[in-house]
Amino acid sequence: MLICVAYKWAPDPAEAAVDGAGQLDYSRAKATISEYDAVAIQMARDLANSAGAELVGLTAGPPASAAPLAAKAALSRGLDSLTAVVDESLAQADAARTGQALAGAVRELGSVDLVITGDCSIDEGAGLVPGALAGQLGWPAVLEASKIVVEGSTVKLERAVAGVTELIELAGPAVIGVAAGALAPKAPGMKDVMAAAKKPINRLTGADVGLGRAQGEVLATAKLTGPARKGITIDASDPAAAAADL
Repeated sequence: MLICVAYKWAPDPAEAAVDGAGQLDYSRAKATISEYDAVAIQMARDLANSAGAELVGLTAGPPASAAPLAAKAALSRGLDSLTAVVDESLAQADAARTGQALAGAVRELGSVDLVITGDCSIDEGAGLVPGALAGQLGWPAVLEASKIVVEGSTVKLERAVAGVTELIELAGPAVIGVAAGALAPKAPGMKDVMAAAKKPINRLTGADVGLGRAQGEVLATAKLTGPARKGITIDASDPAAAAADL
């Protein structure tokens, strides 16, 4: 059995700053593997252990996403190997293009049984990549899973939806999104970090996975403009006057 877990190497919004124009500045924010992805990797690792399966990490992004520091951070969390689609065009990729790149990597790997993802990425937070990936592969997608068990050729899931617990059984390859609070991920230890340096990394280009223009790709953007800020300070010591000034 072959299980993949997708994650994203992305800047931490907690370290972003706001510039003078009111725009978010990520230039000094350190990239990391989010807690959402850490939960998915841990659940995938536990599942692979119980099923006797191989666990491959999947990521897609610019060259930095597969640099030694990024690769070691992912591999130290229990992956057996890493497959990364590296392409400059993925630096600002939307969910459709990211899903296309990850689907190409899955096809390159061959007989993949499950692809597990986190709840959402730390930078975009849209939670659309699992659906985009499943659509590219033609597989079913189930989100918010809190428990995953493999019994023979059947995958059994639990998830909480609208105040009830659903039990779902799948018989084929599928994409499964893991709920953010499904478990508490383990922090990598020194042995894990040292072992990560010896694990294989398969770097693919956009051309290797047939990465073309995704449907719905943004071709151009225009910055909206509005009235300039006047920098007025309102004295709130007199509430009535402050309300009138406001």
